Amino acid sequence: MPPVTSGTAAQIDNAHGQTARYGSALSLLATLFFMWGFITVINGTLLPHLRSVFDLSYFQAALIESVWFIAYFFASIPAAKLIERIGYQKSLVTGLLIMAAGALGMVLAASIPSYGITLIMLFVIASGITLLQVAANPYVAVIGKPETASSRLNLVQAMNSAGTMLAPMFGAWLILGRTKGGTATAGTVLTPAERLADAQSVMLPYLLVAAVLVVLAVVIARFPLPAMGAAARRVRSVEAPVGSAFQRFWNHPLWQHRNLVWGVPAIFIYLIAEIGVGNLFVNFVSRPDVGAMTTEQAGRYLTLLWGGMMVGRFIGSAVMQKVDAGIVLAVFALGAFVVMVITVVSSGPVAMWALIAVGLFHSIMFPTIFTLGIRGLGALTEEGSGLLIMAIAGGALVAVQGYLADHYGLQASFILTAVCELYVVFYALWGSRPTHALPDADAAGL
Repeated sequence: MPPVTSGTAAQIDNAHGQTARYGSALSLLATLFFMWGFITVINGTLLPHLRSVFDLSYFQAALIESVWFIAYFFASIPAAKLIERIGYQKSLVTGLLIMAAGALGMVLAASIPSYGITLIMLFVIASGITLLQVAANPYVAVIGKPETASSRLNLVQAMNSAGTMLAPMFGAWLILGRTKGGTATAGTVLTPAERLADAQSVMLPYLLVAAVLVVLAVVIARFPLPAMGAAARRVRSVEAPVGSAFQRFWNHPLWQHRNLVWGVPAIFIYLIAEIGVGNLFVNFVSRPDVGAMTTEQAGRYLTLLWGGMMVGRFIGSAVMQKVDAGIVLAVFALGAFVVMVITVVSSGPVAMWALIAVGLFHSIMFPTIFTLGIRGLGALTEEGSGLLIMAIAGGALVAVQGYLADHYGLQASFILTAVCELYVVFYALWGSRPTHALPDADAAGL
């Protein structure tokens, strides 16, 4: 064995230091994934609450979630521009402060109360989360070895699932459990005074959320996050297409990559399924012919749905160390299709537990589709990631399921979810196969 020179020793020390810094950075970033998972799913508890307060149809209630995900479409490009201007760390802080401002706005909306202001403030919160998504997902992918990017993203996304698992308990306790509508049986008509009291019950939860977000923003602002090197930033040596705006769009080299082209709609369609289940879960489980319980009790079962997603991501991350990610994705998507069919054709506890089980099968879908979608993009990874994040706007089409629930029945509306699962199977088995693959960017320059 050759002697270790001082230069080699310095490199080893530097490598150990880099590893420690990456580990600390990932731990801190995991809190971001936790918080935006928590706040996103708190809407699953908030929707049946607002439906009672404002006497909303399923479509109007689903429109609340649609506004949330429309923000991903409109805020993604401005978020990318902001990151380019002020950097990743300041963008993370800005995103948290935007979310805190929206949470405080929810306190205002509850004090009036106002359905319109509620929609606006949810859009503000979602815009802050969009900024975090655009910054944090690529950041996690590049701080470390490229070959372990999928594993890192699945593990960090497991913390996102931890947030989604705890959010229903928080919401059931501080929102539904403290309201007349949340503890009453189905069909109970509230008086105007009871509606006002129920609306104001969300003030304390959102004040707590705003305080936590501000504290987290301060911590990240003072934390020495590793700088992203040149390899992690956009490589401008890629020759841009020329011609008219249409020609430049049509001839863009991104469209040569099948895994990205089919991956963008895969994210879009998957979000319709995930958000539709989460939003209508409480209403479905509380029905007399399914769970026969109050919305408060049903909100507690929602914890099992999101808990299944957390467990599934840990399992999927381990399995994908030995099995191709596309095969694992296909198996999970087929499992999701089966349990959704059971949900549609059965009743009672069978229907309820089938809907809960879909959380386990949904678990790996977003992080796995994301990593398969950017595989082989090389210098185009940054742009491809942006398109995949923008596709999260697919959650806005949950209003379509709300429309189906109003006109064809809540249980029948889950047929839409089952169809979405079949597209993910198609993507896993064929659409995710890379074409014109480029070398992965070397992140060693971080």
